[in-house]
Amino acid sequence: MEGRSMESGLRKQGRSFFISMQESWRYMKAIFTGQLRKARARTEKEASEADLQTAKAQVEAADAAEEKKKQLGI
Repeated sequence: MEGRSMESGLRKQGRSFFISMQESWRYMKAIFTGQLRKARARTEKEASEADLQTAKAQVEAADAAEEKKKQLGI
């Protein structure tokens, strides 16, 4: 029985790691695309909107990861 619980624990850790990696990727993607949008902005308003969209995407990435972990019971 210990083998199964250990295997289950490793499986959960692997899933948690994968979800964290997805979150990191989405977070970095949000930063990168936000910086591009900000660099291409023609006005201060467009630059501010780019910052807001970046922050929103980062929050969404974190929320999605937390939701997945809750669903998996991690």
